[in-house]
Amino acid sequence: MKNYIAKSEKSKAVKKIINEALEILESVGIPLKSKSERGLERMALSFLAVAGVKKDWKKVKCINDNVHLKTREIIQIMNKSFEEKISPGSYDDVRRKDLKLLVLANLIVNSGINKGSATNDPTRGYALHPDFKQLVLTYKTEDWENALKKFRKNTSSLSDILARKRNLEKIPVKLPSGKPLALSLGEHNTLQKAIVEEFLPRFGSDCEVLYIGDTSNKYLHIEENELKKLNFFELSHDELPDIIAYSRKNNWLYLIEAVHSSGPMSETRVFELKKILKDCKAELIFVTAFLSRAKFRKWILEIAWETEVWIADNPDHLIHFNGHKFLGAY
Repeated sequence: MKNYIAKSEKSKAVKKIINEALEILESVGIPLKSKSERGLERMALSFLAVAGVKKDWKKVKCINDNVHLKTREIIQIMNKSFEEKISPGSYDDVRRKDLKLLVLANLIVNSGINKGSATNDPTRGYALHPDFKQLVLTYKTEDWENALKKFRKNTSSLSDILARKRNLEKIPVKLPSGKPLALSLGEHNTLQKAIVEEFLPRFGSDCEVLYIGDTSNKYLHIEENELKKLNFFELSHDELPDIIAYSRKNNWLYLIEAVHSSGPMSETRVFELKKILKDCKAELIFVTAFLSRAKFRKWILEIAWETEVWIADNPDHLIHFNGHKFLGAY
């Protein structure tokens, strides 16, 4: 067994049960590297106190066993059973530091006997999740490996939970093909989501999104082979429009700028793209998108003729800057 607390001065028996506790926690996906050796020791001791384990893992208890320990009670157990001298006044450290990862991972729950109990309910406290108890009961038995595999399959590790939390802070986008993407938060990407999910279904015919960038990943989604077929050669970061979509039916290539802080399809920008893409096999459609009419008004004088403007808060309408064509040729 790995010695997680090599510097600890505790007795051999206490160090043994602490190392076993940490082995269990690491097995179910608790990230131990984020904590100091003392932090690991405190987390393990808090786990042992809540689980009701001193030496024998068969004694483990969970919330179904009417367990609901307060943080002060956890400190008392740590001091009495595991050679600690923790001040009763540091109970907040137990909640904020020692039990934090285990609660996030749903290995330990904080609730009362009565469902939906208030935070000041006297029956409210910390206890092991019943599923985690069943796993712990198999520790150091022949059933451990199989039980662990089953537990990991049915229960997200903390790293998975934290990954989901990070994804909640992103903007989900569904491409016309059905492929999901996640854009980082911000008004620019809110507009890009609207372009893909609102503009293209209305005005993009059978469009396939061949490129969409993100503020944190310029090449978030790119269909290089399809672009090469159209003689759309690789462009630098600054040259790429925000979104590129292709209508195979009309052979139209939509070049779309999502304007938040950067500029629209101006005469200079259009001329630049036409020059770079002079060998492109598709007809080029230039579109500038805005979140609102207020944003549009700020840039109206810079928008090139023979281009289109779409405003997300009026999604059913398209503004055409007059020229010899509207989207495609007449």
